[in-house]
Amino acid sequence: MPKYDLLFENNQKWAKRILEQKPGFFEELSQQQAPEFLWIGCSDSRVPANEIVGLMPGELFVHRNVANLVVHTDMNCLSVLQFAIDVLKVKHVIVCGHYGCGGINAALDGNSHGLIDNWLNNIRDLIHRKADELNGIDDSEQRQDRLCELNVINQVTNVARTTIVKDAWNRGQKVSIHSWVYGLSDGLIRDLGLTLSSIDDLNELNNK
Repeated sequence: MPKYDLLFENNQKWAKRILEQKPGFFEELSQQQAPEFLWIGCSDSRVPANEIVGLMPGELFVHRNVANLVVHTDMNCLSVLQFAIDVLKVKHVIVCGHYGCGGINAALDGNSHGLIDNWLNNIRDLIHRKADELNGIDDSEQRQDRLCELNVINQVTNVARTTIVKDAWNRGQKVSIHSWVYGLSDGLIRDLGLTLSSIDDLNELNNK
């Protein structure tokens, strides 16, 4: 049996298990989605968004890319963000990075990695801005972990600075943007402490 056939078997078992737990679940789900959360995370296969926060299908809207970046020229990410805020009316946008991120490590190592270097330049700009702090960390793993955290915080501010979020705040829509990081070694999420919920929060951050 080809390995991919196992995916169909697993799918059938999963759907059966869900229906045993919640009869009519898929019929109800097919009629609408009403998540309160948008998850912007890394493409890494070890970070399954719904699973690590214990949410069912329909409860978490998800966008993933290498190193969980929010780039203002990335129409894919911005389209997801606009749909989540303007149509789905999510109340929370979660930017979640993870320790041991390959994209972060590649941005740090100074080597050429081909096409992805163009994407990683967004992180390398951050490395340049935070050079004093990062160079002051002797342990390479701790330096990588800190860059993971700094990257998440940077992406939270990038989300807040989009016209999508600022327009939502200006019309009184409640949207909060959160900074999280996930530990591959223990499966736990950590709140990095930066949450932006208004134009005032963003302006206060910009003035620091």
